Amino acid sequence: MSADPGNRKIVVRLDRDLEDIIPQYLENRRKDIQEILSALERSDYGTIRTLGHSMKGSGGTYGFDAITLIGSSIERSAGDGIEESVRKSAGELAEFLDRLQVEYD
Repeated sequence: MSADPGNRKIVVRLDRDLEDIIPQYLENRRKDIQEILSALERSDYGTIRTLGHSMKGSGGTYGFDAITLIGSSIERSAGDGIEESVRKSAGELAEFLDRLQVEYD
């Protein structure tokens, strides 16, 4: 993974075999952000913890170590009931997805 000099794009190079599934995987992470924010409105930290745990497990599998780290942070913050930290991590995930540029080998 590398960021461009202007800090705009984060380039992640993946195996071409993943090309068909990555767009849906990333779209699902965007949906997770919305679900996390909705769950915060309900103080549903169990749902948030589950979503974070899932991201922690799947991110590295698909080559997105940042998603693993963010998911771990979300899981931990939800377990501790720290709303501000969950919101911050959800924002970091959104920023990562916005800046992400996937290239296939």
